Amino acid sequence: MMPNDSSIPDSDATFNETFLNLLVEQGAIDPDKLKYARRVQAKLESSKPLLVVLCDLGYVTHSQLVQVFRSHPIKVRLGQFLVEFGYISDANLQQALAIQQQESGHKRLGEILVERNLISETKMLEVLADLKGIPVIDLSVARVDQTLMSKQMIKSATKHCFVPIEKQPEGVLVAFGDPLDSQAIEVAHSIIGADILPAAGRHSQILRFLLNYERNISQDKKLLGDQSTVTIVNQIFDDAIRQEASDIHIEPLELKLRVRFRMDGLMVHYQDFPLEFAQALTSRIKVLAGADIAEKRRHQDGRVLYEQAASNHVFDMRASFFNTINGEKVVLRLLNRKTELLDIHEIGMAPLMLERFIQDSLDVPTGVIIITGPTGSGKTTTLYSAVDYLNAPEVNIVTAEDPVEYVIDGVAQCSINTKINLTYEETLRHIVRQDPDIIVLGEIRDRFSADTAIQAALTGHKVLTTFHTEDSIGGLLRLLNMEIEAFLISSTIVSVLSQRLIRRVCRNCGEPVKPDPTLLRRLGLTPQDLSGGTFLLGKGCDKCRYTGYLGRVCIFEVLTLNEMVKDAILRRQSSYEIRRVSLETAGLVTMVEDGLVKAAAGITSLQEVIQNLPRFGKPRPLHELRRLLGSR
Repeated sequence: MMPNDSSIPDSDATFNETFLNLLVEQGAIDPDKLKYARRVQAKLESSKPLLVVLCDLGYVTHSQLVQVFRSHPIKVRLGQFLVEFGYISDANLQQALAIQQQESGHKRLGEILVERNLISETKMLEVLADLKGIPVIDLSVARVDQTLMSKQMIKSATKHCFVPIEKQPEGVLVAFGDPLDSQAIEVAHSIIGADILPAAGRHSQILRFLLNYERNISQDKKLLGDQSTVTIVNQIFDDAIRQEASDIHIEPLELKLRVRFRMDGLMVHYQDFPLEFAQALTSRIKVLAGADIAEKRRHQDGRVLYEQAASNHVFDMRASFFNTINGEKVVLRLLNRKTELLDIHEIGMAPLMLERFIQDSLDVPTGVIIITGPTGSGKTTTLYSAVDYLNAPEVNIVTAEDPVEYVIDGVAQCSINTKINLTYEETLRHIVRQDPDIIVLGEIRDRFSADTAIQAALTGHKVLTTFHTEDSIGGLLRLLNMEIEAFLISSTIVSVLSQRLIRRVCRNCGEPVKPDPTLLRRLGLTPQDLSGGTFLLGKGCDKCRYTGYLGRVCIFEVLTLNEMVKDAILRRQSSYEIRRVSLETAGLVTMVEDGLVKAAAGITSLQEVIQNLPRFGKPRPLHELRRLLGSR
């Protein structure tokens, strides 16, 4: 357990002033410097606690602040202490308090802050030590007096997270995961039968020590029945589907089996299980995936077709079994979560960008269209939307995919199966003999597949494929690095579409905000450059799990190869030069510019744009970008 804000006596509204006066009285700062720091704080564009400003100005060090506080402790809430001393921001505190209120106070504030990665467990221990004036125990190097341990105390010690360390003249030194938990101290006192001298210890280290101790004194193993295994696995799958997760991670750690979901691109904790469950759960999933149960030393792949009992829908999952030092980690990617394909007009592309993509790429009879982006960026969804747009009775479309993720009526789709030697290379050799008009390659993964795409385009076919690169220009450069001749690239590639998925601002709790000047400086923009925009930021609510974001939006960059761009490729110009030519002559709007337009419309936030999109040079002003994209 970690400390709750209410576990420290209420602080009055004058804690800050009281502590500042104390700093002056103790000679840590002089009054003139304090006045100057107040003036600096008032002029800051982004607010900072005064104690942090004093440290930034070099008038006092953080250790001096802690030393003064320890020698003259003042009653203060944990949350206020964390904010005033610069450990977390006020926004982080409000988010954690909202979560705590939503969960009816079942979790302590410190526990929520650590779980949400708003503060590290190590830093939290330092804070507790500062607040209580107690030592921090590192159990990885500390010597524990085994005479203080007993089998009978394990259950209570695990529940309240404590370990007795050593006897001292004043009592017994005990490391607590939460040294502010009075109930834990009382339990330790009743079990040990001596005065308790609290110390702070890492929650994970204490539990690891107790687990190892229990293993040493008992070999009893808790086994999981087959029926329970099936129930647990089904529950994990059902909850992942219900919460619209894209991936399920089942990972054995040193002390537990952790299950996490990837939701809106971020890992979210789902549930922990005893480590003894790991083998049974992994074996159950291996059975479903058609993997080898007996093989535990090598990595494996498989496919799970899970029929959900509540809806009778069959969900396709791609399974990966990865051998780690703690056992086999299982990752399942949920493939066909949507029952219908997205129409090309619904993928989120700006009006004029979409118009150019359709007219200059999809409606062109031959050539290669490449869709690029990292894993999980929505490339496959865009690819299938394009295929669905091109699908017509008079057109023959043949695909080679690994695996087939959406089934499209009227399209000859082939799913790669290496177990029967139905490899990518073998399929590509036969595809051209199927008299195709349009060839869809799931991915360009090597020189052979790149050559196949190029040669098919040279013989009059239209080719659609995906590629793993950072942006559209990077896709062209990577083909050059694969030793594909520049004249072949310039004569066959029609367009390169690059994309990313970033989080949407939650519609339930999104509030208007002014663009942060610090973020604008990172982009090289001024507030005038973004005039006319409506920027939103979510404050956090139960619908968005207090993240401020709900769902994701796709950001695009479409590079159409006109004659000037082709000439730059033929002359093997640098990426900077190709990008400059594309911006000036091909109507290229970069991903960060598309992201800015969507942020100015309140769809996403500036923070998401900066953190997730590649930046090359200064973006153009908002009014010019809206004109280029046809956005309002």
